[in-house]
Amino acid sequence: MSAQQAVNSGDTAWVLVCAGLVLFMTPGLAAFYGGMVRTRNVLAMLQQNLIALGVVSLTWVLVGYTIAFGDDAGSGLFGNLELFGLTDLKVPPAPNLHVVNGQITIPTLAFVAFQMMFAVITPALVTGATAGRLRFAGWVVFLAIWSIVVYAPIAHWLWHPGGWLAKFGTQDWAGGLVVHASAGAAVLAVLLVV
Repeated sequence: MSAQQAVNSGDTAWVLVCAGLVLFMTPGLAAFYGGMVRTRNVLAMLQQNLIALGVVSLTWVLVGYTIAFGDDAGSGLFGNLELFGLTDLKVPPAPNLHVVNGQITIPTLAFVAFQMMFAVITPALVTGATAGRLRFAGWVVFLAIWSIVVYAPIAHWLWHPGGWLAKFGTQDWAGGLVVHASAGAAVLAVLLVV
C-alpha cells in the first residue's frame, strides 16, 4: 500500500478544521488586544497582529518548516534544509512526526498548514506586551527573523522525534513550551531592547 492510499480523509478533515480554528485566533487576538489598548493604538495593534499572517506564512513555507520538521541535522537542534520552499514533498512524513497514533496519516500539506498556524499565532502573542512601543517596519523584521531563528528550532526540539528535548521524553501536546514559553521569552527580550 502506498503512502497516499494510507491517507485518512477524516483525520485530514479534522486537522484542516483545527488549522482553520487556530487561524481565526490571530484576528481574534488582534481584536482582543485592540480592545485593551488606548484608542490611538488600536489600528497599530490590529496591523501588528494581522501582518504576522503574511510574514510568518512566507518564512514558514520557505525555511521554517524544514528547520522544524526536516530530518535532524544538528544533534536535535534543528532540521536540515532539504525541504526548503516545500520542495520534494512526494509522500507524507512518517506518521510519528505529526500524530499521536502511528496508524493515522494525513497529507504533508495539511500538516504544514496546521503547524504554520501555530507559527503565526506565537509571535502575535508578543504584541500584547508591546502595545504602542514598536514601529511597524521593525516589527516586520522581528517577525521574519524570530520565526526562523527562534520558533522553528524550538518546534524541532519538542515536536520532531529527533529533537533534543523530545529525546528526553518531553512532551508538548498543546504548545505550552513551543508557543507560550517562547512567546513569553520573546516578550522579555523585546521589552529589554525597547
